[in-house]
Amino acid sequence: MLYKKQIIFSIALSSLFLIFSPVFSQDNQPIPGAELNLTDTIILAFKNNKDIQIQEREITIANADILGATSNFLPQINLEGTYTHNAKVFTPSNIFTGFKNDNLLDLSLAQSVYSGGFNMANLNQAKLSLDAQKETLRAKKLDVEFDARRLYYGLLLAYETERIAKDALDQAIEHYEDVRRMYEQGTASRFDMLQSGVQVSLLEPEVVRARNDIESLKADLNKLLARKVDFPIETKEKLSYSITEIRESEFLKSAYLERPEIKLKSLGIDIDKWGIQMARSGYRPQVNIQADYYYRSNNLSNMINESHKNWSAGISVNIPIFEGFSTKAKVDAAKARFAQAKLSKDNLVDQIAVEVRKACLDLKESEAIIRSQKDNVGEAQEALRIAEVSYANGVAINLDVLDAQVSLAQIQRNLASGIYDYLMAQAYLDRSIGRSVLSLAPGALPKVSHGGANEKKG
Repeated sequence: MLYKKQIIFSIALSSLFLIFSPVFSQDNQPIPGAELNLTDTIILAFKNNKDIQIQEREITIANADILGATSNFLPQINLEGTYTHNAKVFTPSNIFTGFKNDNLLDLSLAQSVYSGGFNMANLNQAKLSLDAQKETLRAKKLDVEFDARRLYYGLLLAYETERIAKDALDQAIEHYEDVRRMYEQGTASRFDMLQSGVQVSLLEPEVVRARNDIESLKADLNKLLARKVDFPIETKEKLSYSITEIRESEFLKSAYLERPEIKLKSLGIDIDKWGIQMARSGYRPQVNIQADYYYRSNNLSNMINESHKNWSAGISVNIPIFEGFSTKAKVDAAKARFAQAKLSKDNLVDQIAVEVRKACLDLKESEAIIRSQKDNVGEAQEALRIAEVSYANGVAINLDVLDAQVSLAQIQRNLASGIYDYLMAQAYLDRSIGRSVLSLAPGALPKVSHGGANEKKG
């Protein structure tokens, strides 16, 4: 009876394991669904990216550095106990020169009163460094977001390319079957049948390549998301876009105010400015105070009493007279770094202007391509229909149908590529001005919708 209960319990336990094991990952966390959208992709990339995780630790270090710089303004209190054995102690009458066995218990306080401005400059540098680490983290997130958008849009383009290739192949197969039937009926030539069959053979590799492109992009996207390359990814979204109104002057203003690299350059200038103050502190006096309260005795067991108690206090002032020009060298180097930082910021300002201009030009170019190809899709579909009807009625030749099929597929590919280029131009613009797509209102997001390549005003 007990044996049967053990068997039943084992079966039940195994069943529960089989039911719930797919729900949990190795870290006992729920496995995210295979279906992704753009926002989920970016958030997941932020969560798993190693560079972002490393930079988050840098922020922790910067916070610790602020605490360390603050400690220079606080008193240093120490409790010290020492024992010293002297082989010989010279003891003239009525003069104390020390103990042969010297026990000391000392409570000391040290306080920096004036450091020539070094401590204040060091604290301000630490605070600015924390802000710099935060901006560095934001820059890394923007880079990861750009890569996530590039791969996600690329995956949508690959899906659309596969659809176009399948449609073209289906059209070619259907046309081949029509021509074959016409040949059997004696209304089409054998050349037309062979030509249609060759067209099918030419289009089949396109479908295979499109499928391979999808799997390759899935692997790259999984790598970005720190997952296994064969982790399943699916999306119901299709390539689409919303028009971005081109306001180059406003984009430049936003870039100068919000782009993390600009803020990093400004923070670097301020850090180097305080570096000059730190270097100049070498010219100024150093003022410190010291106080001690201690017990000293040759008998450890009878140490804590009034006769062995004493205290001392003092102030020290160190005024530099000549240090071999080392302070001058430090000041000159700090001034040079300060000048470099300002030049570096000016150079970045010019570079950002170029990037924003390029993004605006890419938006204009992609929009023009989309509009031209979008208008031609319907015309190409109608041209194919006319060519098929004309060939069936003996008015057109077989090559007219094949050319119409190729033209329709090419226009559809051009349209899909144009939409992808437009989305990437939007992503490049966002990166250039330091804007995250996650900060946009839902209605202002780059449009990647279920409705296909339909233009929507944004």
